[in-house]
Amino acid sequence: MADNNCDCWTFLKRGVCNSSSSTTHSANTIPRTSLVYDAATETRCINASNRELFPPNEARLSSDNLDPPTSTKTKSPRQLLQFTFQELKSATGNFRPDSILGEGGFGYVFKGWIEENGTAPAKPGSGITVAVKSLKLDGLQGHREWVVEVAFLGQLHHPNLVKLIGYCIEEDHRLLVYEFMTRGSLENHLFRRTIPLPWSNRIKITLGAAKGLAFLHGGPEPVIYRDFKTSNILLDSEYNAKLSDFGLAKAGPQGDKTHVSTRVVGTYGYAAPEYVMTGHLTSKSDVYSFGVVLLEILTGRRSMDKKRPSGEQNLVTWARPYLADKRKLCQLVDPRLELNYSLKGVLKVSQLAYSCLHRDPKARPTMDEVVKVLSQLQDLNDLAILSHHSRLSQQGRRKKKPEGSKSTKDSPLNIGKHRKDEIKLQLCK
Repeated sequence: MADNNCDCWTFLKRGVCNSSSSTTHSANTIPRTSLVYDAATETRCINASNRELFPPNEARLSSDNLDPPTSTKTKSPRQLLQFTFQELKSATGNFRPDSILGEGGFGYVFKGWIEENGTAPAKPGSGITVAVKSLKLDGLQGHREWVVEVAFLGQLHHPNLVKLIGYCIEEDHRLLVYEFMTRGSLENHLFRRTIPLPWSNRIKITLGAAKGLAFLHGGPEPVIYRDFKTSNILLDSEYNAKLSDFGLAKAGPQGDKTHVSTRVVGTYGYAAPEYVMTGHLTSKSDVYSFGVVLLEILTGRRSMDKKRPSGEQNLVTWARPYLADKRKLCQLVDPRLELNYSLKGVLKVSQLAYSCLHRDPKARPTMDEVVKVLSQLQDLNDLAILSHHSRLSQQGRRKKKPEGSKSTKDSPLNIGKHRKDEIKLQLCK
């Protein structure tokens, strides 16, 4: 049983998590709040949560509760490892700059190595490779979200959620230790790599991420992720997608409640409009965010891009007219894919994105419905380039060219940009 004296969840719901000082935020980030905390209380809470995160008889919190659910889809709470700061310092080579994997509102993420059966640091290249996330002392995410991250990922288990291995809470230090995801974030592959992400991998990643969200939404006590975006979708060596960063996750509405009311947090460009306007949060808010990511995967464009012309900076606003017109769909496709994508896949993904981005939340599909649609797109082989070859062949037979006079004029290696655009328009018809 959990320590009866552990009052951290009472501590959270008392509402003492408001910071008295203001912080600055990036232009694309909806403000987060941090908290004034009691380190001793927090330590006692985390230690108790290792034994039992949430006692069965614990009363549910109010609509502002951030406790994770005790879903029947989850296993018993995982035994998280408790690291010392010195162990993680050694595991990451003294947090050296060349071990940095990334940076977010929470702080830096470092690559490190630990022994397989414990918390002891290991030599680089041996033991288990881990990702160590360190909270900035003046970080935007704050200690409250650090506690929430431990609580959710300590209890929720699914192949499409990143695995939390352990944590460190020592004086002012707050760190989290995760499984290492070899291929980094989806954001990097879509927007920062010179080699385009293949269509088949895009579908696989999309399906995996959808399964992760469907799992969160599908239990008797649903969880709303609240920060679904490409940078929070991590990839392993086989391009399996896993959701990360649960600091903003929230228990969903129960019983006859239609929504939970919260502060508006998240990232501009991904947050559902009704949530931004009213603070009313539902699972359909996540579905909208999923629709935005679908568009990013389809188009190769960011949800918000100030470098583009004024009418194209907001991806959803720019793409809506194309999504509503079947004849224009191919003009949405990431040009770096050229003709290496499934025609039926593009059609289905476009229709799905259009449904997920519906202005009426009730008209959006559930994530289970999304998974069902995406599952049918994995093995499609109707590549646009094959359709183009077929048309060329038919044209050649009609012209009855003499043998030996096969032209290379329309070879995929020789066609120019304008010709490719023409082909795209033909394929869309």
